[in-house]
Amino acid sequence: MLAALILAAITRTAAADDTIKVALGQRGNWETAASDLGQEAGLFRKRGLALELLYTNGSAETLQAVISGSVDIGVGLGTAAVMAAYAKGAPLRAIGNASSGSSEFWYVSADSQIKTMADAGGRTIAYSTTGSSSHLIALSFIRANGLFARSVATGGPAATFTQVMSGQIDVGWSSPPFGLDAVADGRIRIVARGNDLPEFRDQTIRLIVANAGFLERRKDAAARYVQGYRDALDWMYSDPTALDAYAQFANTSAADAREVRDLYYPRDHLQVDHIAGLDAVMRDGIAFRYIAQPLTKEQLGGLIQIPAPIK
Repeated sequence: MLAALILAAITRTAAADDTIKVALGQRGNWETAASDLGQEAGLFRKRGLALELLYTNGSAETLQAVISGSVDIGVGLGTAAVMAAYAKGAPLRAIGNASSGSSEFWYVSADSQIKTMADAGGRTIAYSTTGSSSHLIALSFIRANGLFARSVATGGPAATFTQVMSGQIDVGWSSPPFGLDAVADGRIRIVARGNDLPEFRDQTIRLIVANAGFLERRKDAAARYVQGYRDALDWMYSDPTALDAYAQFANTSAADAREVRDLYYPRDHLQVDHIAGLDAVMRDGIAFRYIAQPLTKEQLGGLIQIPAPIK
C-alpha cells in the first residue's frame, strides 16, 4: 500500500511538471489570451500542465515555430495557410478552432481622404504577416471592391499604427483592444471590418495547431492542453474576475475589455470543437494561390484531430 501511495505521488508530481511550449500571435488579443490567463488562474495546472508561452507577430511566425518543432502548439494560425503547409507535407495537425469570424478592423488616419475601403484604389493596405488571416482578408477586400491596390505585411498592430500615422501605409489593420483608444480620441477612423465580408463571418479563420511529432509522442498532454483551453474560455466568458485579469494583461480599461469580449469576440466564435466553413476557406485558398486544389476528405481527416473533452 505504501509503495502504491508513493507511486501515485510521483505520478502526480510528474504530471504537474508536464511542460508544453505554446506560440501565440499578437499578445494582448482576447482570442489568444486563453493560454496566458488560464495559466495565471491555475486552470492548466489543474490539468497537470505548465505552459511556456512565446508571442509572435502573426500566423506566419507561429506556423514556422510549430513546423520546426521549436514549439509544441501554436494558437491563431490562419486556416488557409495551415492547409497549404499540410498539403505540402508539413508536420501539422489542427487540434481546435481558435476563432470563427473576424475581429480585425482596417483604419486610416483622421486626415485621410479614404472614407471606405472602396476609396483605397491605388493605395497600400496592411496585413500582419504573409499567410495570416488578415492577409487573406486584405486580399478579399481588394477583390470585393475591385481595387488596384497593394497589400503590405506590416507586422503587429503597434508597428502598423506607427506606419499609418507616419504616412508609410494608407490603410492599417488592427485587432482589438489595440487601436480602440485612438478611435475614441479621433486619431484614426475605421473604414472596414473583417466581418463586412460575408464569407468570413461564420468561417473558422484561425486554428489551434500542434506539431505532428509532439501530438504522436504526447497525445495525452495535447488532450489536456485542449481541455485546459476549453476550461479557460468557459471562465473568461462567465467570471467577472476574468475581465479584470484580461484588462490588466492587455493594459486596457475594464470598459474596453468588456467591449472587446462582447462585441468583437462573441462566445460562439470561440468554440474549440466547432470548425466551420472549410469549403469557403479552400475556395479562397485556391483563388489567392495558397493551395493548388481543395484538400480531399481523407486529407482533412488527417489534418483535423481535435481531442475529445475530458471531465
